[in-house]
Formats: sequence, structure tokens, C-alpha cells
Amino acid sequence: MAHMEPVNNKPAVSQFLQQAVLIKQGAEARVYRGRFLGKSAIIKERFPKLYRHPALDEKLTRRRTAQEVRSILRCRKAGIDAPVVFFVDYTTNCIFLEEVIDSVTVREHVASAQASGQSVEALYSLADRIGKILAKMHDEDVVHGDLTTSNMLLVKGKEGRDGKLVLIDFGLSYISALPEDKGVDMYVLEKAFLSTHPNTEALFERLLKSYTASSKKAPAVIKKLDEVRLRGRKRSMVG
Repeated sequence: MAHMEPVNNKPAVSQFLQQAVLIKQGAEARVYRGRFLGKSAIIKERFPKLYRHPALDEKLTRRRTAQEVRSILRCRKAGIDAPVVFFVDYTTNCIFLEEVIDSVTVREHVASAQASGQSVEALYSLADRIGKILAKMHDEDVVHGDLTTSNMLLVKGKEGRDGKLVLIDFGLSYISALPEDKGVDMYVLEKAFLSTHPNTEALFERLLKSYTASSKKAPAVIKKLDEVRLRGRKRSMVG
């Protein structure tokens, strides 16, 4: 992975982005598809927040960019599939990432399985894989911050075998050893999972069983998850 920090690359990166295809714009960043050194790439550009003081904005944006890269690299070092980081430019706060080709989101896969009438049990092996990978990620003290089935990619396997399961979009991630933070991470996934995929409570419970069986640290996280669930229910009753 290359870093170009001291040099002002804004003109070159801006020209590059003009030739790329904008595929998504959120509150925090624009996401482009393009070619980088002959390879298919996804470029994530964090843009300035005009409501913040420029110096503060630059500091916060730079910190968030660095944290996203740090989380991806920590996952990859631990053997967790995440996109390769090709290049980082801190003058424009752009991250150039590998495009994960021949893949679908877990959201699309589960929705397709439900639409075709497959039973929830047919997806248990996928839930087992997700639980195991998330336990490994949390063992590395990486908190994703935005766990949804849209931020997990299933790569098409060869000869009918399972392909890789790739975690993406670490834009809200951070490093923490606290079970509370990891419990909130799982709570965010649970809320997103059950709202996106109706009638999959048994599937998510299967995921949690796999998560628990894959890490010695998991019981403390599940305990915190239960506490967060309780707080969420109390807020719902009051609200």
C-alpha cells in the first residue's frame, strides 16, 4: 500500500476522479469506480464539511480516513477478508481500494433465497460463517461501526464451492477492547438484519451461536448485547 502524504496531490487526484464513475454519495463520502494501475478500483473520497471550522474539519477527516485504513489493514493481517488498500492520499482524504468483483452483498443473497422460497435453514451455513468472521474481527479489537448485510460481500466460488466472505465499508470503524462497544456493534447488526430480512430471527440466533462458539471473549460481548437490547426496549416503551 502506498502513502503520499507530504506532496500536494489534489490536482492529480481531482483529475483522476473526474474520469471515474460516481456510484454512491453519502453524508460522509463519495464513492467512485475506476481503474488504478490497471486494476479495477473503488475510490472513497471524504469531502469537507462546510459547517465545521476548516482546520477542525481537516483534522477530523484525516483522523477518520486513517482509522478506516488502520481497521482494514488490521483485519487483513488477521486473515479476515477485506478489500486490498492500493493507495491512500491524505491531502484529499481519498482511499483507493480493490474492487471486489464477481460478488453480491449478503443482503442480496438472503433476499434472493427468501424470494425463491428457500428455508431459513438453508442459510445456516452462511450465518455460521458470518458469526465466525465477526468473532475474529472483534478478537482483533476492530469495531466495525456499521454492520449490515449490505456491508458484507459474497464472492462467487469456483466449481460450486463457497467463495470468500468480504467485509467492506469500515468508514465508522474504530479500535476498542471494550465488550460494550462490541455488543453495540452486534446490536446494530441485529437491528439491520431483522428489519432488512423479515422472519429471520432463527437465522440471526444461529449467527450469534457461531459468534459465541468462535471466541473466548464472546460471552462478555453477548452479555453487553443483552444489556443494550434491554435499554433499546426501554427507550421504545418510553418513546
